[in-house]
Amino acid sequence: MAVDNLKHADYRPHILITGLPGVGKTTLIHTLAERLADYRPAGFYTEEIRDEQGTREGFRLVALCGRRLILSHIRHPGPYRVGRYGVDVPEFECLLEELDLRDSFALLVIIDEIGKMECFSRRFIDIVTLLLDGPKTLVATIALKGEGFIQQVKRRPDCRLVTVTRENRNRLLDELVSELQARLR
Repeated sequence: MAVDNLKHADYRPHILITGLPGVGKTTLIHTLAERLADYRPAGFYTEEIRDEQGTREGFRLVALCGRRLILSHIRHPGPYRVGRYGVDVPEFECLLEELDLRDSFALLVIIDEIGKMECFSRRFIDIVTLLLDGPKTLVATIALKGEGFIQQVKRRPDCRLVTVTRENRNRLLDELVSELQARLR
């Protein structure tokens, strides 16, 4: 979508970034947050946790304010599991409460990601719903596959779904930065 078309009838305030695992969604959204730092976005992105041999052991959330927490790990016990990863839903919900994304002063909220692990949290689902229904612009990565809430969000008429590929990921960054800068000015 070109910046000139922002007021077009097809304008949708929220951007959902999807694509195959490993295509660069998180890198795209992290770089997007860095390039838009002057606008003081709120939110978080994920980092993989790897052992010395390079084997992925879990995922860490990094809030744009600097706070970090382990979202999931192969050694995390508990009832919430995605594959071999145990998900720390109570700690995630504490972070969400701290960030207060809905009531923050930020006009732009960046979330990585709307996926199975995050959707174990009712608080997360409620916050994302309120953000989508509110005046802020939400840019989020979203699982390519998924049922329930993931599908509901993808079907919303106020969300534009952008699919990242290896071929378009570098171009997409510049296009999204331009579009969001125009919105936030």
